[in-house]
Amino acid sequence: MPTPRLRQFWTLLILLAGTVASMFAAGQWAWHRSLLDESESVQRQLALYGQTLAQRIDRYRTLPEVLALDAQLQDALRRTLSTDEVAQLNRKLEQANGASQSSTLTLLDRDGLAVAASNWRTATSNVGVDYSFRPYVQQALAQGRGSFYGIGVTTGEPGYFLSQAIRDDSGHILGLVAIKIALQELEREWLQTPDIVLASDAHGVVFLASQDAWRYRLLEPLDDEERRELNATRQYSDQPLRPLDVRVDDRLDNGGRLVRVQPSADMPAPPGRMLWLTQPLPGTPWQLHLVHTTHSSIADSRWAAAAGGGGWLALSLLVLFVRQRQRLARLRQRSRQELETVLQQHAQELRTAQDGIVQAAQQADMGLSRSLEHLPQGVVIIDADLKLVAWNSRYVQLFRYPADLMQVGRPIEDLMRHNARRGLLGPGPVEEAIERRLAHLRSGTPHLHESAKDDGTVLEIRGNPLPEGGFVTSYADITSYKNAARELRSLADALEQRVADRTRDLDAARREAEQANRSKTRFVAAAVHDLLQPLNAARMFTSLLRSHLPGDAERHAVDSIDGALAAQDAILNSLLDISRMESGQFDVHIHDVALGPLLQVLGHNFGVLAESQGLQLRCVPTRAVVRTDDNLLRRILQNFVSNAIRYSRRGRIVVGCRRVGDHLRIEVHDQGPGIPEALQREIFEEFRRLDEGRADDRGAGLGLAIVERLGRLLGHEIGLRSQLGRGSVFWVCVPLGNPAAAQQAAPPATTQQPADDAPLQGSSAWVIDDDGPTCAATQALLQRWGCTVPLAAGAPEALAAAQPGQAPQLVLLDVHLGAGLHGPEVFAQLCQRWGQTPAVILVTAERDATLRRQAAERGWGFLAKPVRAPALRALVSQTLLRLQQGTP
Repeated sequence: MPTPRLRQFWTLLILLAGTVASMFAAGQWAWHRSLLDESESVQRQLALYGQTLAQRIDRYRTLPEVLALDAQLQDALRRTLSTDEVAQLNRKLEQANGASQSSTLTLLDRDGLAVAASNWRTATSNVGVDYSFRPYVQQALAQGRGSFYGIGVTTGEPGYFLSQAIRDDSGHILGLVAIKIALQELEREWLQTPDIVLASDAHGVVFLASQDAWRYRLLEPLDDEERRELNATRQYSDQPLRPLDVRVDDRLDNGGRLVRVQPSADMPAPPGRMLWLTQPLPGTPWQLHLVHTTHSSIADSRWAAAAGGGGWLALSLLVLFVRQRQRLARLRQRSRQELETVLQQHAQELRTAQDGIVQAAQQADMGLSRSLEHLPQGVVIIDADLKLVAWNSRYVQLFRYPADLMQVGRPIEDLMRHNARRGLLGPGPVEEAIERRLAHLRSGTPHLHESAKDDGTVLEIRGNPLPEGGFVTSYADITSYKNAARELRSLADALEQRVADRTRDLDAARREAEQANRSKTRFVAAAVHDLLQPLNAARMFTSLLRSHLPGDAERHAVDSIDGALAAQDAILNSLLDISRMESGQFDVHIHDVALGPLLQVLGHNFGVLAESQGLQLRCVPTRAVVRTDDNLLRRILQNFVSNAIRYSRRGRIVVGCRRVGDHLRIEVHDQGPGIPEALQREIFEEFRRLDEGRADDRGAGLGLAIVERLGRLLGHEIGLRSQLGRGSVFWVCVPLGNPAAAQQAAPPATTQQPADDAPLQGSSAWVIDDDGPTCAATQALLQRWGCTVPLAAGAPEALAAAQPGQAPQLVLLDVHLGAGLHGPEVFAQLCQRWGQTPAVILVTAERDATLRRQAAERGWGFLAKPVRAPALRALVSQTLLRLQQGTP
């Protein structure tokens, strides 16, 4: 049987080993969990960086295509130019370059010789330099277009070159025009993040980096052929390409790597392991890298290790405490049984003989009863006269009685007085304390209490009367138990304090996160509103420009520009919708809706688009009634159908319903490529999209994110199921409604569209907007449609020009007019000065449903920016037609 010392050693060893093991297990689990979370967050951030880089390049792709159609440039490549003609071309390219904010525009002949350039004024002009060895020149002459990233031979500045061949009427290549895009601004934007962002080419050379020391580093060794290619194209000029010493420690399941970057004299590297993620950039041979520190994961693992160790210690101490209580309970039970046996023996002795007390005292060897010696408690027995009968040595030991005091037949009062002299009876009068104790013994009442001595010893005192008179009292030393309980209470208090501190920190972090989210939402809404202003002017100028261009090629270029602006418009509107939903400003009107007409309209709207893509769209008729917001449900289904058309190359698209209990599941089936199971949750995140869509209609990856938020807002479950190669099914589950309530709803009134521009001819209108380009574009469009526009300016100019009795027929009014001016309030002041109330169309970037409802209540028209020219034309004609007919 192990000794107590050995048992203590093993207990301590188990505690320490368990603590270390718990800390290690909890730390490792938290490390991997936090690392995966960080990896997913970094992947999303990397995708945003990649999209930003791609959009920056796409912004300039159409400029070489437009310049390649320029008749002056085509004529310049057919013959030898004079000095004045070259100077005129230089100024033309300089003007085009200033408008696009690119780096350099260069016109080259078929031999790769620069004929003219936008930097002709500088000492490092491209004019007259031979660029025939550059890949973008060779690609354009051979394939019609080219691209290349490198350091400029003449300027020494790096950039991304896009080239477009210039052809004559018969299709022969005359030369090419090239644009060099400077990407240093992108690197400066990367400096705002603490992470390291890199871009590498097909050879593994880092050409863009958020930190200078990482630029022009080799991620992989170059072979001889690659070095000859770099030297032939002079891609990186004389810039030395130094290897990057990276050691991979581990690989994650999602493609990430844990690496250590070895520092050098010219390469300061952050200490510790870094998280390295790589993502290819679509449409280019480039790869985008993001190197992220793992400090957050390390901190999480340390906290988890501390929590795991603390939990193990708390559990271990709890087990020890329970075992100690069990051991003490067993000891008390055994002592009680033994004591009862002793008492029974003494009672029997007292009953058998009248002089039992004296005989027992003699047999007990002057009071030291051998039958009591083995008990761990101190025990004392007195008779009915309150005199000593028996005791054990533990009793003498606890109270340190002198030997001459302990005698059979001595009154217990003497022992009490001895203890009183030593201060063991507590404060107060001594006689009262002694009398109180003697009265208690005479009454024969059982008692149990604890008493603490001056030396720190804690005694449990238990007294019981004897059947034939007398009293037995036991004294158990429970000091160790009390100390253990005290330590447990201290540990529990400390743990509770730590838990309270941690909870308080988490609450503070949550409040900070909620505040940051609210600030982000407000910022997005304000930024989108400001971005829609110039975008509105650009789309209206584009609509105006198309009618002035005679050739199909020029109109195609304008259509491309309008398509790019429309895509940007869709992205900004989606971001605005997301910000409104996150800020709780999205109005929801739940009522009973007949689903059949909604699906019928959906089929009509998207049927033509599906047929143009070689697809068949069928909406299964239904008489079901659902309880929802019809506008928001229509948006969800429109997104499902548009995605099905975008990603399906053949087959049918079917929209139908299935009843599931008291709900109706509306499903959109397609025969597209299918969605991998690993991506079926990610596609509902912002800027997530598949690569299988049509190249001319890829979307921004915000549609399903809005659908998921709309589903949460309406309380409708959104889901999908998909098989690779067989297609996908997107569905929304909507509660069934009351058919009687849906029939009582009045059908919407239809408005007849004007057939021509007759209402516009000879009419007058004012355009009031704080954005100058928007005023100019709107004025030009209205004048082209035959409308007179005496004023197109801001609120101060309108108030100054307003004269009594000279109100126009129509006012196109913005809501936010700058300087704290509000559109409806400015209109009220104008009406006072005119003495008349003309018709109003609100043209604003605000998409608040409350504002739209207020406009309808006043009988005003409403258009959301950016405005499409056909929509503006139709609404203006409609409004003027009502005025002519006298309709309010």
